[in-house]
Amino acid sequence: MIDLHSHTNESDGTFTPRELVETAVRVGVEALGITDHDTFAGHELAAPVAQQHGLDLICGIELSTRAQFGKGQKTVHMLAYFLNGGPSPEFRAWVASLLASRRERNVRLIRSLNEHGIDISLGEVEAMGRSLTGRPHFARVLMNKGYVGSTEEAFRKYLAESAPSFVERDSPEIVDAIREVAAGGGVSVLAHPVRLGFRKPEEEEQFIGGLAAKGLRGIEVWHSDHNAANTARYFGISQRLGLLRTGGTDFHGANKPGLELGTGRAGNVSVNHEVLDELRAAVAVAR
Repeated sequence: MIDLHSHTNESDGTFTPRELVETAVRVGVEALGITDHDTFAGHELAAPVAQQHGLDLICGIELSTRAQFGKGQKTVHMLAYFLNGGPSPEFRAWVASLLASRRERNVRLIRSLNEHGIDISLGEVEAMGRSLTGRPHFARVLMNKGYVGSTEEAFRKYLAESAPSFVERDSPEIVDAIREVAAGGGVSVLAHPVRLGFRKPEEEEQFIGGLAAKGLRGIEVWHSDHNAANTARYFGISQRLGLLRTGGTDFHGANKPGLELGTGRAGNVSVNHEVLDELRAAVAVAR
């Protein structure tokens, strides 16, 4: 059993890197990918702990990018894995610029929430975050101050793209992110494709095919948001488009209740070690 998609409290998870590694070992995960948003801090803190426990730890990251959907743009999450050493210094510098952009968005989001009658400060939110402060940390502050009763309500009322107080982040175009990942020594993977929200399977595959033509290397077939039909569809797309397959639970600890590391929701995620072997083999061939 492997899990190539997880988060620590260095981004928007609740487990420390040590706790995440120790949980992975306890539940029988053989290889763990830490894919915090816009930071490698969680992986770096987890690496010595994983070595002590003999856990195969994969260096990853999750990036928020933009892609064209009809007349507008939509956020698309992309995973990147660095299976042959860590990311290049140039890629790390690029990620640092994303963090700066994220903080600028947070300043504007605070202003928007204040204008909508919410008494909240950036200092309160950043106290929740560590290497990265994102919308889940805003949600926790909103809950603690009694404005909402749950994370879901916080996003629905204030933080989601459809909310009146939402503030757009200056995210990179997905094609640019694909190029940066490749130049930095990584493998780009489309995360949880079901969240793209396509109603027509042919349009979905056409969109993914367009990304593959621009250099996307893989697709997340197994994910906690995917039911059996989704998984089968994305497996088929990976075969037809020649994409590598990955999978993971997207574990966030208490921020995603009912989701277990290694197995997802009620056991709906099961990723064999062969998936990681194929990833590593593809990287070796590319070299």
